[in-house]
This record gives sequence, structure tokens and C-alpha cells, in this order.
Amino acid sequence: MLEQCLWQLTSAEALPVSQRLNTDVQTQVCIIGGGITGLSTAVHLQEMGISSCVLEADEVGAGGSGRNVGLVNAGMWLPPEDICERLGAERGERANRLLGGAPALVFELIERYGIDCEAKQQGTLHLAHSQQGVKALQQRFEQFSRQGAPVELFKGAEVEALTGSGRIPATLLDRRAGTINPCAYTRGLGRAAVSLGAQLFCHSPVTALTRDGDSWLVSTPTGQVRADQVVLASNAYTQGDWSKLSEHFFAGYYYQVASAPLEGDAAASILPGGQGAWDTRTVLSSIRRDKAGRLMLGSLGRGERKPDAFVRCWAKRIQQHYFPQLAAVDWQVSWTGRMGFTPDHVMRIFEPAPGLIAASGYNGRGNTTGTLMGKGFAHWLAEGNDAWLPLPLSQPEPIKQRALDLWPTRLDLASIMQGNALES
Repeated sequence: MLEQCLWQLTSAEALPVSQRLNTDVQTQVCIIGGGITGLSTAVHLQEMGISSCVLEADEVGAGGSGRNVGLVNAGMWLPPEDICERLGAERGERANRLLGGAPALVFELIERYGIDCEAKQQGTLHLAHSQQGVKALQQRFEQFSRQGAPVELFKGAEVEALTGSGRIPATLLDRRAGTINPCAYTRGLGRAAVSLGAQLFCHSPVTALTRDGDSWLVSTPTGQVRADQVVLASNAYTQGDWSKLSEHFFAGYYYQVASAPLEGDAAASILPGGQGAWDTRTVLSSIRRDKAGRLMLGSLGRGERKPDAFVRCWAKRIQQHYFPQLAAVDWQVSWTGRMGFTPDHVMRIFEPAPGLIAASGYNGRGNTTGTLMGKGFAHWLAEGNDAWLPLPLSQPEPIKQRALDLWPTRLDLASIMQGNALES
């Protein structure tokens, strides 16, 4: 299989115009990280008339923003009432309200700037893999319903019609949500930011961040930015000892594999409504189709560390479990991305120093959380108003925990071959 991100190969959005930073630049806000959070911040700042520049160590869409599953989900990983219990009623309700509306913000930006990213606002499906999973979905359905969210719980024949699988006892449909090509979306945000006047510097990794009087100096190997304010938006792809951001998340990895485009009635039965899906397993599986009809499967872990035969065997087991109606599938492309996790499944939004703000730990909800965070950061920097941030700025304690890497440690080739991986 080709080891390259499918979303990069199929993106209808070209890389936005950028250059390497090779001089000194002065701006109002310097944004470190050219992913969804950083570029959304730049777009919203420029819309408000505030100059910004973005420093990206690689190219736009090369990190987790461009390599994820492409689900545009509402809320956090936790159910809404669990969030209120964990954060307190006032903060929890604020997070639920803003993150519940985050998919609408994503699709609004896509429409406003004409971003060509295979956007579909048809909802997403949370799949019960067992009767225990049915109970978990029932609880989520009840909680979301009490919040007034447009969710529906399906069982029996209706589930097979929605998914194309007879192995799923129940599924929860959230109509607020949808799917995108995340690399194309990220590149489109970059194009929009540049069109509004933002400066975009790629292949410009930050090597130092220092305070100089009332300004911040942000250094790269070949240039320097002087800015009034700085946003740390590198999350799980944070590099270098100059930043303490990596103390506020632990890295998790997610692996995906994509087939050749599928044709025929059997293929057409799989996710016919175009929704993206994921299941209730501890080591979850995600399931998607793209515009060309490819089937994409994913799970927690580092696929690039496994031999080709292992990856093919894993994909075959998942496919045969859920979709035995398919003939032999030609698996063609595989890739891995990195995510920022926190032990309590709650993102961190903090101000390490005056004029310096940061976010990390989106726990697999970066497409929506990052987009909303960018709008929230822009309003905070421009107005001192945190009303668009899902949580108030805080000063959290560092996280001391090793990287999350479930697949290589939890599963081995024998368990995949025997199908045991499908039962956890």
C-alpha cells in the first residue's frame, strides 16, 4: 500500500500561497501552527481588521488537521450531562452550547469562502458494537434529547438501512454533524486567511519565543516575527523545548486505510446517506466513504510501525465483520495522524503569560473544536471578550502521562487473525 494521506492526494484545494520566513516581520498577532485552530484564528482576526501572520513548521494540512477522519462532530467526547458534572453546571452548559453549534460554524465558513472539501452536512452515526454499546448510546440519546439536540436512536432494520451492516444493533444519528475532506478544509482556511491579508510562512519552525519589552519575538532558523500577541496553536504537533505546550496534552495516534473506489449494489448499501461513523469499542473503529466511493477504516494506533500484511489483515477483519457482502477489497493507501488527549477528555485553554494564549487536547474533535477556538481566540485578542471560547482561560497543571498508543500495545497479529479485536 502507498503510505500517504489520502486526503492530501485527493484534495480539490491546492496549497495556499506561502513562503519560508527569511526576514524580520512585524504584526499584531503571530500564530504558531498552520492547522485548523491557527488558520481559523487568522481568518477571524483578519475579518476584524487585525493583522496576523502564521508560522507553520511543515505545510498547511500536513499535521493532524489534514490527516484526521474528517468527522464534523458536535460537542466533546463526553456526553453533555457528564460534561456539566465534570466542569460544573455553568461552564458545562457553556461548553455544550458553543461546541454543539460548532458544526454550523464549520459549514458556514465553507460556504462563505467557497472551500471545496467534499462537505456533507448529513449527520454522523455512532454505532453500537454490542448490547453494552446499545446501553451507552441510549444514555447519550437521552442526554442529548434533554439538551434539545436533533438526535435520533435507531434499532433493528432501520440500522441496516442506514449503515449497510447487519452486525450493528443500534446507531445514534446526530443531524448537527457531517463530514469533510479535512486536508482540503484546512487548505481552504489557509487560502481564505491569505486572501484577507494574513501572512503565511510555511517550512518555518519556531526555535524560540521570548518577551522583549511590550512585544513578543518569535524566532525561526531564517527570520523573526515581532508581535503584540501570540497564539500557540500547534497542539499535538508542538516541536521544540521553547514551548511548554506539550506539558498540557499527551499524544495519541490514529491510523486509517482506504480502498480503491468501490462499485456495485453491495458497495452502494454501505453508508448510503453519506454519513461518517465510529463505533463504541474501547479501541474504536471509524468507517467512512469519500466522494469517489472509497471505503475508509480507522482505529487508534500507529499503522506506520506495522508491516503491510498486518494492516491489510486488520482492515479485512473489520470489513468482513461489518460488511461481509463486499467481495475482496483492494486496500491501496494508509496513513497515521497524531492527536492531543487529556486524562479528563476536556481541552485546555490557557494564558501562559500576558499576550500569549494557547489551546491543546481536543481529544479527537479538532475539526469543530479548532474552528470554534479560532473564532474565540480572535474575539479575545481583539476585544478581551471570551464569549466565543468554550471554556474560560485558565492556568492548568501540567499533565504527566505517557503517549497514548493503544493499538501496538493492546493488539497483536494473532488477535487480529482470530477476530478477538472486534470484541473489546
